[in-house]
Amino acid sequence: MSRTTHPFHAEDISALARALRGELSRLDRQPGHVELLNMLARSIGWRNFQHFRAQAGAQAALARPADPPPPPVDFVKVRRTARHFDGEGRLVRWPGKHTERQLCLWAMWSHLPSRETVTEKQVNAALTAAHTFGDYALLRRELVDGGWLWRTSDCRQYRRIEKRPPGEATALLRHVAGAA
Repeated sequence: MSRTTHPFHAEDISALARALRGELSRLDRQPGHVELLNMLARSIGWRNFQHFRAQAGAQAALARPADPPPPPVDFVKVRRTARHFDGEGRLVRWPGKHTERQLCLWAMWSHLPSRETVTEKQVNAALTAAHTFGDYALLRRELVDGGWLWRTSDCRQYRRIEKRPPGEATALLRHVAGAA
């Protein structure tokens, strides 16, 4: 069994010594390991060692950083991908590079209604308005296959899958929205 360490801190060592002396004077024998742990925990204000251990674990969990910082945005990739959009923010051609296609799909995803179940006709209309090369079926299929869009097995109902876009996609969406 692995041993978990818990830092032990007493504000006043004199008060700690007095509290331990009082606990030990009540015993007519040497305390066991668990009894000594409980005495130490009580001498610094906890109910027992389990209470001390639970508080130390909770404090350690709260002290951890919440999330690592996001990776830096590759603005060169964003600029290259932005060439596939016109001045009105519509996709004018399907990129050849997979990474650029992924960013373009984020832009198409942003045109779909959020938290709403829609029909295939409504999805097609939203995608048609967001691009100019006339292949909404390709875009719809890529969105479903890539996990941006959910559909029923009979393809009658669609729902945008809500997720946080990566940094590059957010930068592209801002750029395309500013161009329109």
